[in-house]
Amino acid sequence: MHIVDKDIYLKLVDLNDTQRVFQLTKDSRMHLRKWVPWVDDTYSVRDTENFIKESLKNYEEHKSMNTVIVYKDEVVGVAGFNEFDWQNKHATIGYWLGKEYTGKGIMTRVVRELTDLAFTQLKLNRVEIRVADGNKKSRAIPERLGFQKEGCIREAEWLYEKFVDHIVYGMLKKDWLAKKEEGTARLQ
Repeated sequence: MHIVDKDIYLKLVDLNDTQRVFQLTKDSRMHLRKWVPWVDDTYSVRDTENFIKESLKNYEEHKSMNTVIVYKDEVVGVAGFNEFDWQNKHATIGYWLGKEYTGKGIMTRVVRELTDLAFTQLKLNRVEIRVADGNKKSRAIPERLGFQKEGCIREAEWLYEKFVDHIVYGMLKKDWLAKKEEGTARLQ
């Protein structure tokens, strides 16, 4: 468990979370479907169970780390490191929230904490976030936290009968620590 603040903590996803993560996906299907391709492959509790088993396997192999976001004692989404590149000291952050929990600043606080964890505890040098170009709410998170927009990967993802571009945001350890020192990486 990793405490974010008085309302939020992160917990490594486990099989006890299967039913809640599935229900959250089901309840937010149309909201999530606009930006994530895996929703159409998640139609049963078994699908979510398989995702969690794969997440745990990848965690044990130090390839990734998925956590559930617990807000006021309720699982409200998933966030974590989709991929670790230990040789190059790099990680990619991914995240999603159930529809009814958006707009509360939850994900900004979670991504801020994951970024800090990457640099202070995992000793990484770079954190990257890739977001579909049109996903303004998701793009606002790295922008709010001072990530640098590094470019656009054209037609990076096949998403429901069309390609979407990805905007790449990056943060370096030295820049994050400088922002922390200035106080700009913290929400006021």
